[in-house]
Amino acid sequence: MARSEQAASEQAGSETVLSEAPAERHRHIAGLFTERVHGTRSWTAPAPVDGWTARDVVRHLTEWLPAFLAAGASVDLPRGPSVDEDPVAAWQVHCDGVQAVLDDPETAHRELANPHIGRLPLAAAIDQFYTADVFMHTWDLARATGQDDRLDPAFCAQLLGGMEGMEEVIRSSGQYGPRVEVPAGADTQTRLLGFIGRDPFWSGLEP
Repeated sequence: MARSEQAASEQAGSETVLSEAPAERHRHIAGLFTERVHGTRSWTAPAPVDGWTARDVVRHLTEWLPAFLAAGASVDLPRGPSVDEDPVAAWQVHCDGVQAVLDDPETAHRELANPHIGRLPLAAAIDQFYTADVFMHTWDLARATGQDDRLDPAFCAQLLGGMEGMEEVIRSSGQYGPRVEVPAGADTQTRLLGFIGRDPFWSGLEP
């Protein structure tokens, strides 16, 4: 990417300042993912994660969180149709359910307990582990389906800064692939994608 294009991309992505409040941050990030869901024309399009299709990006997000919340906080999210049956409806029911938990005033008094991460306020756990996941997978779905794949550069920098400080733990978790080297001077989005094991220049659209 030329320097002028990089600057333009970062400026365009930084027009909206993400809230630090978990409910509002989820509303914004999940809203962008929802736009990409509605903009998807081929659910069998290959995705940047090896072996995944666009449908699998939605499948991942709608399948891991319910068990995480049920086990750690006795929260039962509503379940829509299967992703194989209707990925758009599956995502919307799931997304609305997560937002309802975050918007519930009682959530401020609840905790999530997990043997790997200890005890955290419920909203903070959703924000740190799930909303950040939605943010990064937005690129996967957008790139798979030929949509706008720009991410908020400030939040990219925030996530990258936090993850770099615990790289050994992250790699050993098996949740991320090996780091992909990116060009010197690459923008924050490109560096984040490379860190989590994505090829920022991946292209795999179906003909």
